[in-house]
Amino acid sequence: MKRLFMPTMGPADWRRWLADPEKQWEPGKSAMEMAVCWESARRTARGLPPEVADLFDSAPETRDALLLLGLVEHKVHFKGGGHPSQNDLWALLRNANGLISLSVEAKAGEPFDDYVAQWLPKAGERSGKRERLQDLREWLGLDDAELSQIRYQLLHRAASALKEADRFGAQYAVFFVQSFNHDADRQSWDDFRRFGQVLEVELAEGRLTKAGMATKVPLLLGWVTSKPADLERLTAAT
Repeated sequence: MKRLFMPTMGPADWRRWLADPEKQWEPGKSAMEMAVCWESARRTARGLPPEVADLFDSAPETRDALLLLGLVEHKVHFKGGGHPSQNDLWALLRNANGLISLSVEAKAGEPFDDYVAQWLPKAGERSGKRERLQDLREWLGLDDAELSQIRYQLLHRAASALKEADRFGAQYAVFFVQSFNHDADRQSWDDFRRFGQVLEVELAEGRLTKAGMATKVPLLLGWVTSKPADLERLTAAT
């Protein structure tokens, strides 16, 4: 587990942490768009892009939150071995209610990973996938839920926010999807709403809503749409 990190100097510093920089780092794709979006807000009072600040202000639990630190491509490990959950951005925030653990998944037309029904059968005899899935169920309070048609990526991203909330002593966990291509992400929105139903929450774009499942700390879910980088944001980000 890494414990020491260097601050970024601009969007280009995000590139080297990507799983596949050659394929992922292109204008219009979520990795570059997210880097520009968040770097453009680094000098603001709250450290959040305006639409993200509005998202946090939509719920009393997270209103007026400000960014304390953000870790790009932050890896969170779960039981069962295998690859860790590599969060596009994990962040620690604070407001009058205490600390908030945040996991962000960025999209710009890229689909979520396999459904659980596709992911699980790929396990070999020695695979720890069933142990890993059970660990995710426990973090999310989904012991008896039917998950076969839920995107596996959504499970471990949301669980990442909860696990890091436990590690840092945060009072709330937040997981939201940040879309940079509204039309191309319609399928992902449908997948996300289905995930919300399993967690007993009715999702709405631009709003954080608390999940109904019993988790160690309250979990809030949301979806925000951001505009692709324009000259103003590119200038502010560099």
